[in-house]
Amino acid sequence: MNRLIPLLVLAAITTSAGALEVTGRWIQGGFISGTVAPGSTVRLGKAPVLVAPDGRFAFGLAFDAALATELTVVGPDGQQQRHEYSIEQRRYPESRINGLPQAMVTPPKAVLDRIAADGQAVQAARAKARTQADFKDFIWPIKGTRISGEFGARRVLNGVPRQPHFGVDIAAPQGTPIQAPAAGLVTLAAPDLYYTGQTVIIDHGLGITTTYLHLSKTQVKVGERVGQGQIIGEVGMTGRATGPHLCWRANWHEVRFDPSLLVDAEPAVTQARR
Repeated sequence: MNRLIPLLVLAAITTSAGALEVTGRWIQGGFISGTVAPGSTVRLGKAPVLVAPDGRFAFGLAFDAALATELTVVGPDGQQQRHEYSIEQRRYPESRINGLPQAMVTPPKAVLDRIAADGQAVQAARAKARTQADFKDFIWPIKGTRISGEFGARRVLNGVPRQPHFGVDIAAPQGTPIQAPAAGLVTLAAPDLYYTGQTVIIDHGLGITTTYLHLSKTQVKVGERVGQGQIIGEVGMTGRATGPHLCWRANWHEVRFDPSLLVDAEPAVTQARR
């Protein structure tokens, strides 16, 4: 899919607010990165965007993002530039799964407190706002396998509509090593969350985090710094899973975006439809 043409042609424009360079797909669920003059501030619509000391920034677009948005850059000299972009709308597939145990579809009241505590732990792991950019690029966490569940798929479990699937499911045998797609800081290494089992979150800086669900083994600890390609765990089917696979997720703060668009240029995983 070709990159959308912005409403204003912006790549590498030099202005009084500094040089703005933007790369990525302006598409619902997309990932955008870029640079501005060091010392600049950036806003996406009304949302502030973290800028590293060297001028790098990044953000994700929600799966249902509005079809137009605006970047506002204020340079070190205080001058402001506004740039408008169109965002391509996506059509998401529907995923139907039948025959699940009812507890996997509607959790019993006895575990609701546990589910709430799990959610708070995940939220806290994504709450840090580091202006450091640990990443340069991203690679697939698993290679040579296939996509078995797509980002944004509308899920119908036992005939009951549920929220969209906000990850990419990568089918792989139990015990397959999982590698960090980019450098970062481990902010969660949970042994047993109700829905996602063994779960790891890596903070890559600038509000970008990636999450790894249903692991059979975790090989990192909270506070550990990891490098790109480092093994962080193994594929499993812990939590609410019907078979071994990795569910890979990506966030910009609380905005969930498509992790496969982090690695768009690297076709290491087959049957990935975009």
